[in-house]
Amino acid sequence: MAESVTKAFFPSQVASDLEKVSKEYGLKVAKAIESEWFVRDGVTYRFANNQDSFHRLRLYARGEQSIQKYKDELSINGDLSYLNLDWKPVPIIPKFVDIVVNGISERVFDIKAYSQDPYGVDKRTQYMESILIDMQNLELNKQVQDFYGISILENDAANIPENKEELELHMQLNYKQAVEIAEEQAINTLLNGNRYELTRKRFYQDLTILGIGAVKTTFNTSEGVVVDYVDPANLVWSYTEDPYFDDIYYVGEVKTVPVNELVKEFPELTDEDLKDITNQSFKKAGYYSAHNDHDEIDKNQIQILYFNYKTYSKEVYKVKDTATGGTKVIVKDDTFNPVLDAALEQRFGRLEKQIEVLYEGALVLGSEKLLKWELAKNMMRPKSDYTKVKMNYNIVAPRMYKGKIESLVSRITGFADMIQLTHLKLQQVLSRMVPDGIYMDADGLAEVDLGNGTNYNPQEALNMFFQTGSIIGRSMTSDGDMNPGKIPIQEIQSGSGGAKLQSLIQTYNYYLQMIRDVTGLNEARDASTPDAKALVGIQKIAAANSNTATRHILQAGLFLTAEVAEALSLRISDIIEYSPTRDAFIQAIGSHNVATLQEMAELHLYDFGIFIELEPDEEEKQLLENNIQAALAQQSIELEDAIDLRMIKNVKLANQLLKIRRKKKQERDQELAERNIQAQAKANAEAQQVAAQAEVQKQEAITQMQTQLEQVKAEISSNKLVQEAKLKKELMAYEFQLNMQIKNMENSIADKKETQKEDRKDQRVQLQGEEQRKSKNSAKSFESSGNDTLGQGIDMSVFNPR
Repeated sequence: MAESVTKAFFPSQVASDLEKVSKEYGLKVAKAIESEWFVRDGVTYRFANNQDSFHRLRLYARGEQSIQKYKDELSINGDLSYLNLDWKPVPIIPKFVDIVVNGISERVFDIKAYSQDPYGVDKRTQYMESILIDMQNLELNKQVQDFYGISILENDAANIPENKEELELHMQLNYKQAVEIAEEQAINTLLNGNRYELTRKRFYQDLTILGIGAVKTTFNTSEGVVVDYVDPANLVWSYTEDPYFDDIYYVGEVKTVPVNELVKEFPELTDEDLKDITNQSFKKAGYYSAHNDHDEIDKNQIQILYFNYKTYSKEVYKVKDTATGGTKVIVKDDTFNPVLDAALEQRFGRLEKQIEVLYEGALVLGSEKLLKWELAKNMMRPKSDYTKVKMNYNIVAPRMYKGKIESLVSRITGFADMIQLTHLKLQQVLSRMVPDGIYMDADGLAEVDLGNGTNYNPQEALNMFFQTGSIIGRSMTSDGDMNPGKIPIQEIQSGSGGAKLQSLIQTYNYYLQMIRDVTGLNEARDASTPDAKALVGIQKIAAANSNTATRHILQAGLFLTAEVAEALSLRISDIIEYSPTRDAFIQAIGSHNVATLQEMAELHLYDFGIFIELEPDEEEKQLLENNIQAALAQQSIELEDAIDLRMIKNVKLANQLLKIRRKKKQERDQELAERNIQAQAKANAEAQQVAAQAEVQKQEAITQMQTQLEQVKAEISSNKLVQEAKLKKELMAYEFQLNMQIKNMENSIADKKETQKEDRKDQRVQLQGEEQRKSKNSAKSFESSGNDTLGQGIDMSVFNPR
């Protein structure tokens, strides 16, 4: 599909800038491109080869390939009169193309902008340094808050990482400058305005079918930035072996433009110019479209080659010393060279810088008419290297080698042809197959007597056979001989095409499996014949392997998207600086986020790195979900952590965050366990203290009770002594009274004795005897013995009768 040797002769790249800007130079460039792509080399030319090849692949991808080769294969000397077949191709390839394209187109991605200019880097560095300072001051901040109730941190304490690993993750997940958000919103707005989603599906179709995809970005003051799909069949480019076309120096496309549109685009064309263009167009000069379905040539449509040509230019400055001692720099063309003039060399200096430039041209194919040749306006230059320039076209061919492009469809067209031939052979076999028949022996039927005087007739025999499957026969003839037709009806098994059908079906399945093997699109990817015994995990692994087989197509499409986003990022500067729709564009962006309006006003001063963040596929999501579920089951993370993890589209960052959250949860659990232990120990200590206090209180209560008891005992003892003393006192008084009475009685008795002594002398003897008898029972002393002593109790034993 591509020649490896450039046969055209381009003008010299070392020509002066004045020469390069001339139309003569541009015409030489245009004719060299035309010579390389459109001049016949033998019977064909490079552009037609590409168109033929791409057209053929697209027909296969639609299931509409030419059937002539199949007719040639089955015909005999071109005669197809004996074949009555359905020649319509079997649409096998469209199924596989749809599986790849639809599966890839459903992948969701986000465009991320990264500010890489000195101001943005400095801003990011300052933020990181403030975070590092806050990380070091966390403990001090706690003490200050405890004592003074204020925070000395520059950032929210809840969002401050604890270590370097968390800091790196924080910078990737949480830190985003306002200008980066504004840039992302601007790019997404431009993509949505250009309906990029439709363009994306078209170039994924091309990458799958043709093996090459292309997109074009342009800028004009009326429409702003425009993103266009480019048909690779209409592309021309300089020879390259780079799949990403980074080293090409020219690229262009052929467009069929109606004359009226041509006049609008180039209003300086006169009627004579239009007449010449119409007569000299490439169709009349032998350049034709290989796939024009119309026999008539429409002269009102002209094929124009629009192209970009990359070269270099010299920026030359004259350095002049002023009378005040200063230096003045004046812009000159590259012909200025004071070295050639000794007088000028003493007065002036020369500064020179070489930069890449882009020229835009338009050529009427098949003619000498160059409609356009000029230095491109608003060239896209990366701000990191102002000397480089980016072309308007972004092209990628992931499987290109030595200029030859290979695609997924190109690998399987041969197998699709064999499947179609097998399908036609199946039709042939089916058309020649006949149903099973019946053999009827008429003589055998004639020998069968039904017992009612009649014999079998063929119709009755057939009716019985078809309805009951039974038949009556005779083993002996009426003459007693062996009957050779004893089974009058027999089934005929044809079986003529069964083996052939099985062989053709096996062949069909073989080539179908070959397509799966070559493309990597196995049964698990399309779920056409899933194995009922295969586990779900095995099916998912097989589907993941199939996705891996087509990953180069996905990566090529993401490369185109990233290149388009980077081109739009550079074009945004043009909109803000030059486009009359600047205010409307800023308002469109600001409608999403009003805070970005101030940043948007100076957006062109920033330099951004653009990268694509692809949403994980189902397999990656499942792996992450398995990790989350395992962590939840082990209670290593909280439910809130799981929600945050599922919101992250980058699986690698999500797993890193999962590890950090698990580590933090473990630390929190350990800290909580330690606090619980401390709380338990404190509770135990307090319980022991309470128990001790209770014991002390108990002992105090016992002591107090004992004291009170002793006091009661002492009081009782005292009361007892008082009562005892009172009783003894009363007893002593009573005793004294008795003693007094006794004494008085004794005294009275003594007096009586003395008085009667004389009077009863005569009874003395008698009385003496009585007294002696009474002397044994003399009067007792009533004096208490120890009963007047307190605390000794009252001894009443003396009063006992003797």
